Amino acid sequence: MTAQDETGRMVPMGDAGSTVPRRELGRLLRQTREQAGIGLEAAASDLEWSRAKMYRIESGQTPIRALDVDQMCRLYRATPGMTEVLVSLAKESKSKGWYHAYGEVIPRWFELYVGLESAASRIRSYEHAVVPGLLQTPEYADQVVRTRPAVTDDEAAKLVELRIERQRLLTRKRPAAPALDVIIEEALLHKDVPGMSAQIDKLVRASDASNVCVRVLPLRGAITQVVVSGGFVILDFPTTEARSAEPTTVYNEGLSGALYLDRFEEVRAYAEVWNALTAQALSVEESRKLMQGIKERHHV
Repeated sequence: MTAQDETGRMVPMGDAGSTVPRRELGRLLRQTREQAGIGLEAAASDLEWSRAKMYRIESGQTPIRALDVDQMCRLYRATPGMTEVLVSLAKESKSKGWYHAYGEVIPRWFELYVGLESAASRIRSYEHAVVPGLLQTPEYADQVVRTRPAVTDDEAAKLVELRIERQRLLTRKRPAAPALDVIIEEALLHKDVPGMSAQIDKLVRASDASNVCVRVLPLRGAITQVVVSGGFVILDFPTTEARSAEPTTVYNEGLSGALYLDRFEEVRAYAEVWNALTAQALSVEESRKLMQGIKERHHV
């Protein structure tokens, strides 16, 4: 699993435990250190750790023992209440997410995304090449996963099962299902993919749900910044009484890894692209009509 470090490089991420509380723990540890006026290198020196280890902990890339968190809290002179919260998060981060049941079939760099997706309150997804995974039919998903080099039938079946399992979050009751806003390029609907007719049916029906919105970017659309950004997902997270919200995160997937971006400037850049896309995309009803017309040209 990979993420972006402070220099923009792709770096490996730890694969143990639940990724979301681990990421929140790292963010809160960084904030507590900064509030204490202690620099990263100074903290690393006092704790007798490397600077790289400190960065991995604070960016949620590696698990950390509760005892080590307690040691950090003493160094930062954290309040007893904050220390309790941070130690509890450290223990929570040791638990496995539901997706760990799929084992090695999930790319390590994708595990973080599945965890973040499950925790999100709003998901904004733009796709130019394939239908987003949360709206794929099993047959379409099978075609997509089989584009992976040397994938076996068993691996393909597990990947499709995982994709369908992820879709359950759109109809869950507790916590409340996230809002899903999708913008797709019209061109991907014209691809001669087996089962495309059923796939378009699923897209047309998707917006029947109050929390799902599917819109199409027509072929006549102008060229925008999206030619540089490619497909991306913007994830927003809820605020609860116990915890502050996770920072809005942009997920951008590549062939061998993914970028997870949450700096203000980075998120704003993608939000501006999203706003440009929404201005060009057809309305939900216009998108339905267009998709139904395209469906009629596909073989059933």
